[in-house]
Amino acid sequence: MTPQPNPQVGAAVKAADRAHVFHSWSAQELIDPLAVAGAEGSYFWDYDGRRYLDFTSGLVFTNIGYQHPKVVAAIQEQAASLTTFAPAFAVEARSEAARLIAERTPGDLDKIFFTNGGADAIEHAVRMARIHTGRPKVLSAYRSYHGGTQQAVNITGDPRRWASDSASAGVVHFWAPYLYRSRFYAETEQQECERALEHLETTIAFEGPGTIAAIVLETVPGTAGIMVPPPGYLAGVRELCDKYGIVFVLDEVMAGFGRTGEWFAADLFDVTPDLMTFAKGVNSGYVPLGGVAISGKIAETFGKRAYPGGLTYSGHPLACAAAVATINVMAEEGVVENAANLGARVIEPGLRELAERHPSVGEVRGVGMFWALELVKDRETREPLVPYNAAGEANAPMAAFGAAAKANGLWPFINMNRTHVVPPCNVTEAEAKEGLAALDAALSVADEYTV
Repeated sequence: MTPQPNPQVGAAVKAADRAHVFHSWSAQELIDPLAVAGAEGSYFWDYDGRRYLDFTSGLVFTNIGYQHPKVVAAIQEQAASLTTFAPAFAVEARSEAARLIAERTPGDLDKIFFTNGGADAIEHAVRMARIHTGRPKVLSAYRSYHGGTQQAVNITGDPRRWASDSASAGVVHFWAPYLYRSRFYAETEQQECERALEHLETTIAFEGPGTIAAIVLETVPGTAGIMVPPPGYLAGVRELCDKYGIVFVLDEVMAGFGRTGEWFAADLFDVTPDLMTFAKGVNSGYVPLGGVAISGKIAETFGKRAYPGGLTYSGHPLACAAAVATINVMAEEGVVENAANLGARVIEPGLRELAERHPSVGEVRGVGMFWALELVKDRETREPLVPYNAAGEANAPMAAFGAAAKANGLWPFINMNRTHVVPPCNVTEAEAKEGLAALDAALSVADEYTV
């Protein structure tokens, strides 16, 4: 679709937004939201007719891009036949969505509890783990994000937690592997893996194994920086959970449904958790949907004992119809294979080439359509381009980089010292190369802040 400028409508949309919409994670008077007129495939545009290549996939959820006609049609058809229905009933779209998801989850994660998004999926996974074990504590990693609801944000390991952390949520944080900024003085991936596992087991020992219900990890951390765990780490966590009777929860809200070039990132590491959360890519975000995939032993706990939890819109027919259509589209069009292929053949070599040319790039890391560039002021010392959790003037270098990307027609995903490269999983080779070229130009601006 060719964007048609209509600045008067855009001004009205913007005025209504500024008058009435309260935006998340923002100081309301310091933001200037872009008024979006439309979107299609890997692009969206504003009311002035400017088009942007979306290298954020929304918030890492439009895995099949915007406005896929088959998914739009499925939502329309479902709305015409059964728009909504209470969760206590068997509904065709709900049953089929659960079946298609269970077919793709690893191991025996065959029962699906539907939620409205990723945060409440984490909330319910933790509740299930606590009831199943009879234990109160949850362990999770620093440099993680698990959602904005009360329990989920306390499980989160980044600054978004701080304002809500009352130290009473029963959450203990630990360091997960991250070789580029190792907390374990490691020099190799093997050392980082071994020392991170030793640190985790020590944390378990000092917290008391009999008090810990669950360990919650993003399979591949997302907004924290896309730190792909070293070989053996997740398997090692699985062994520790088995050893101490702890429920292993993998958060696949971002990493799932093709993002890493597999249906689920757990498949990259040949590991099966006890509970796995999902959302976002399950239906490309077209209608809010999330869920928990549940193993046999956890499901058995609630075989004759009522699970004390639920949601009014659990398994909403419109959302489930969108999920059925999305999963079928991904299978029919080879979307997962495309993410793996283009990621290895175009995105990774392209990003590594950029790193060779731009001193602001400290590290390239990722897999599939899930990549991050860590930006630094000094490659030798690895000093970050801006301080941790920088804002205002301290964040000027990253702000300048972001503005340069947008000026070149690329909408970037920026978090602290990182820009994430997370286009739709069905992005074309031409679009991927277009995005790399725009990144190239934007990185030249970041280079100006290096030493």
